[in-house]
Amino acid sequence: MSDTNITPTAAGPGPLPRQVADTYVDELIALDPITGTYLGVKESNSKLPDLSPAGLDALAALARTTLARLDEAEARPGADSDVERRCARLLRERLTAELAVHDADEGLRAVGNLHTAPHAVREIFTVTPMDTDEDWAAIAERLRAVPGAYEGYRASLELGLERKLFAAPRPTATFIEQLTQWAGAEGGPGWYEEFAADGPQALRTDLDTAAKAATGAVVALRDWMRDVYAPAIEGAPEVVGRERYARLSRHFNGTDLDLDEAYAYGWAEYHRLLGEMRTEAEKILPGAATPWVALAHVDEHGAHIDGVDEVRQWLQDLMDEAIEALDGTHFELAERVRKVESRIAPPGGAAAPYYTGPSEDFSRPGRTWLPTMGETRFPVYDLVSTWYHEGVPGHHLQLAQWAHVAEDLSRYQATVGIVSANAEGWALYAERLMDELGFLTDPERRLGYLDAQMMRALRVIVDIGMHLELEIPADSPFHPGERWTPDLAQEFYGAHCSRPADFVESEMTRYLTIPGQAIGYKLGERAWLLGRENARRRHGDAFDAKAWHMAALSQGSLGLDDLVDELSAL
Repeated sequence: MSDTNITPTAAGPGPLPRQVADTYVDELIALDPITGTYLGVKESNSKLPDLSPAGLDALAALARTTLARLDEAEARPGADSDVERRCARLLRERLTAELAVHDADEGLRAVGNLHTAPHAVREIFTVTPMDTDEDWAAIAERLRAVPGAYEGYRASLELGLERKLFAAPRPTATFIEQLTQWAGAEGGPGWYEEFAADGPQALRTDLDTAAKAATGAVVALRDWMRDVYAPAIEGAPEVVGRERYARLSRHFNGTDLDLDEAYAYGWAEYHRLLGEMRTEAEKILPGAATPWVALAHVDEHGAHIDGVDEVRQWLQDLMDEAIEALDGTHFELAERVRKVESRIAPPGGAAAPYYTGPSEDFSRPGRTWLPTMGETRFPVYDLVSTWYHEGVPGHHLQLAQWAHVAEDLSRYQATVGIVSANAEGWALYAERLMDELGFLTDPERRLGYLDAQMMRALRVIVDIGMHLELEIPADSPFHPGERWTPDLAQEFYGAHCSRPADFVESEMTRYLTIPGQAIGYKLGERAWLLGRENARRRHGDAFDAKAWHMAALSQGSLGLDDLVDELSAL
C-alpha cells in the first residue's frame, strides 16, 4: 500500500493531488475488494463489495469527499507541476463523470451481457490467487460472500423498479440466459462449483459448501430476473436517447463529444475502409462480390488452428514473437513488462476477447482471454490483429507499462483512473501500427485487420445512430433516409462483419448494455494518431517514434480531453 497520509505534517502544508488520488485508491479498495484483487491486495481476496443502494451511495460519498480534498490540494504550492496537474485533471474528470452517472441512478438499472456487477463477481475468481491452501481458504470465504453480493445487486434493481428506471429488455433476456448457464445443467454443477473443484482436498468441504451456496444465489437471482424483473420492464425502450447517451459517453471517453460529428466520422471511416477492403479481397478471391464473401472463403479455406489448447499456445507464441520483434526497435520494455499469458475465457460470458492487467507487483502477469463459444477451429485471419490489440503491442504494453511506472505517476493514474477510450484507442492504434510496420503483409491477415477496423467504425455508426435514433445518410448503401433501430443496426452490422451470427448478436446486446463505450475504440485511435502527427510535425526529422511511444505509454491514464494535448507536446 502506498504512503498516502493526508494529514498535514511539519514536512509540508498538506497533500498534493497525487497523494489525494492515492488515498482515494486505498479507500476505494476498502469499499470495493474486487478492485483490490485486481491490484494484488491480498486482504481483498476473501471479500466482495456491497452492491446494494447503500454500497453505491458509499462509493459516491467517497468521490465527493475526494473532490473536496482535491480542491484544497490544488491550491497548495507545487500543485501546478506537470505531474501534479495531470493527475489532478484526471481525478477531477473521472470522479465528476462517475458522480454524474451515479446521480442519474444508472446503477439501479445496470443489467446486460457484460461489465455488470454480477459479471465482475464471477470474473474476479479467475484472477484471485490460487497457489496455496491459504489462497483457497480466502476463495472459500469469498464464495460465501457471493449470495450477499447478489442480494445487494437485486436490491439495487428493485429500487430501480420502484423509481421506474428500467434496463433494456434485450440485454436483460441475455443476462437471464447467462445466469442459467452459470447455474449449470439440471442437477449438474454450476460454474462456481466447477471452479471450486480445483481446490485442495484439505478444504474440500468448505469449498463445496460455499460453492453450492453461490450456485444457489445464481439460481435465485436468475429466477427473480426471469419471473419478476423481465415482466416488469417489458416494453421499456431498448435505446437511451441523447441525454443519457451524452452522460454515459462522457464516462467512457473522458470528453463531452460532439456526437453528430462523431457519427459523421464513423461514416467517413466506413467508406475509406470499404475501399481498402475491396482492394485486399481481390487478392484473395478475384471477383468477390463483397470483401465479406472473400472473408467467408478464408473462413472455410484459409489458415486456421485446430483445438482449444492449440490455439491458446498459438496466441502465446504470437505475443512472444511480437515482443521479440518490437522490444529494442520500437519500444524499450522492462523485463517484467515482457511477460504476458494467453488464457481461455470461462464459458458463460460475452463473445469478445478481453485482457486483464497485471497486479501492481507483477506477481500476476497480464493475461489475454479468448472466449471459444464452443468452437474448436479458429481461423488465423480473425486472431492476429485481435491479439495485437488485446496483447502486444496493445492493451498489455500500455497497462503493464503504467503499472511499471506507477511510482513516478500515482497509483490512481496507473490503475483505477483508466479511461476506456484512451486504452481502447491505444489498442486500436497498436493494430494500425503493426500494419504500418509491415507485420500484416499476408492478404488474409491484412483483410482480417481491415475487417477489425471496419467493425470499430461500425460501432461508432450504430451505437450513436440507434441510441440517438439518427437518420441514415443519403449516400449510405443501406436504408438511406431511414431512422436507426436496434434491428436495423444488427442487420447493417451483420452485413459488414465477418463474425458469426452469435457474435453479432452479442455485440449488439453489448451496445444496448453499455451505451457510449464501443465508440471509444475509433475515437480514441483518432486521438492517438492526431497526437503522434502533431509531435512528428513539431520535431520534424528529429522525431523518434520509439522515444515517443515510451513517453506516451508512461503518462498514465488521460481522458480524450487531455490526450491529444499531452501526446502532441511529447
